[in-house]
Amino acid sequence: MQIEEKLAAMGLTLPQPMQAPAGMRLPLAPVRVRGNRAYISGAGPLAQDGSQAEPRGKVGAELTVEQGYAAARLVALAHLGNLQRALGDLDRVTAWLRVFGMVNVAPGFTQTPNVINGFSDLILELYGPERGAHARSAVGLAELPIGIPVEIEAEVEIDG
Repeated sequence: MQIEEKLAAMGLTLPQPMQAPAGMRLPLAPVRVRGNRAYISGAGPLAQDGSQAEPRGKVGAELTVEQGYAAARLVALAHLGNLQRALGDLDRVTAWLRVFGMVNVAPGFTQTPNVINGFSDLILELYGPERGAHARSAVGLAELPIGIPVEIEAEVEIDG
């Protein structure tokens, strides 16, 4: 459980499972394991209790790049929590393969890669350059659900 030990040494804890916002139904699996792959559903930043983290809004208007970066880092922790619940041990992840980052942007905002770096930097710090390196997209969208600043989905390779 080296990844869990690294998280603890960094003073980071994984949030509880996401609580669906009032009036929203989410008929999905946070993680779908198929063969040696785990597909991680898109998620936003979570508070420790599993509720949607604040602040919300558009990066480049209500939020700064730094706040967007912090939100993307919270999404990484949410994904790690979902993976831990699905796999039992985060060390079962042998490679981060693909990350698709979506940023809720104000018109004209073009620094989406700097925002999604919050996710990538944490994954690389935890898993190192060999297991943590991943293909990635970082796109800006006009809106995201319930005003979250960032939503990210991912795919990882796992041991059998």
